[in-house]
Amino acid sequence: MNGYLDESNFMMVKEGFTTRNLLENLLVELCPASDRQALFMADLGDIVKKHLRFLKALPRVKPYFPVKCNGSEGVLRLLAELGAGFACANKAEITRVQSIGVPADKIFYSSPCKQVAHLKYAASHGVQLMAFDNEVELSKVARSHPRARMLLGVTADSSPSAHPNMAFGATIKSCRHLLETAKEQAVEVVGISFHLGSPGLEPQAFEQAVAAAQLAFEMGTELGYRMHLLDVGGGFPGTEDARARFEELAAAINSALDLYFPNGCGVEIIARPGRFYVSSAFSFAASITAREEAPAEQPGSDGRCLWPPGHPHPLRPLLLCPQRCCPDPPWHSSSLCGPAGCDEDRIADGLKLPELHVGDWLIFEDMGAYTIAAPTPLREGPQPHITYAMSHLAWKAVQLCQGKLPQTEDDRERVCAPLSCGWEMAETLSIAPVFAPAGII
Repeated sequence: MNGYLDESNFMMVKEGFTTRNLLENLLVELCPASDRQALFMADLGDIVKKHLRFLKALPRVKPYFPVKCNGSEGVLRLLAELGAGFACANKAEITRVQSIGVPADKIFYSSPCKQVAHLKYAASHGVQLMAFDNEVELSKVARSHPRARMLLGVTADSSPSAHPNMAFGATIKSCRHLLETAKEQAVEVVGISFHLGSPGLEPQAFEQAVAAAQLAFEMGTELGYRMHLLDVGGGFPGTEDARARFEELAAAINSALDLYFPNGCGVEIIARPGRFYVSSAFSFAASITAREEAPAEQPGSDGRCLWPPGHPHPLRPLLLCPQRCCPDPPWHSSSLCGPAGCDEDRIADGLKLPELHVGDWLIFEDMGAYTIAAPTPLREGPQPHITYAMSHLAWKAVQLCQGKLPQTEDDRERVCAPLSCGWEMAETLSIAPVFAPAGII
């Protein structure tokens, strides 16, 4: 084992559990006087399953998890234990992953727009791999981090406006100029990076992006750079109801890599899967702290989901009433707000729910992506508690990934069968924007 994660970091549970089951049991046990208003239940085994699924579908690609997607300690420790790298957007994220022992050579400073102070911090802490897509970034790197190893971020199309989520990235037309400028400033360029983003993630888009990356590779090689690293970005779907299933995207990526960067060409491939790893691993529970009945004619019954932005489907809360019998329908058109209760704090409108009372709990599933705020001195208010769980089988799979085989033949058969016979198709082993509300009004 690598020493990032041990059994003290999570609750060991039997096979077949779900985060919803564990969360419901925990909420029933909470006494009425408890001041806990929100909490997460996280299945680390679900992340193990996703990791094995990723390695099987994309055997040539090394995952670098974007810390901004979920910076919780349990997730970071597990992925570090599994050998993943980390894509960090700023100094705080670099500090966070290094605080648990992740070495600098497994960190990618992926933000295309970096503060000088953060660049200097990366330089002083040995983080060298980073991205750029314009001359301003090159100048900052040349002055503040001369030992950096840079990836040139490119778009797959000559008109970036065609891809709203691709706000960053140089066009192919501008690549040669940027590579020449890097040469003049003695900045080392080692490869190419692109990121399509979730809404634009279609199989055919990947082939176009990989083809553009290959052209940029040729430009860099002609200028004398040792181009050997390709980053294919992230945006992989984290839930099965996503429009394009992960295996379809993986097949398109493998096909494009075989065509433009065939095996044996000396190019290392990395990716930044975020939602894919953690979306389905977390369930979130929030208590009803206040309620108000709105006039029947008041608008707000259109079922709009206002939070979290970028969530793959409208919020579907489940009602739990630990202190009383849950009511049967009729259902009511309901709006949910965070603790502030103002328009800016609205979560969703027009949800069909039974009549709610103060003290009831709402459970939200698939809440692992962009819901865990990174700790910061500027952040006020209580943070939802996270309870981590993992099954015995998933823990043995982690050990197997590290080459520590189970001790008995029976154990080997129990672990190896799911790994080699479609672990990714097994029933989910049960473990959203930048914040989760401490309670719901």
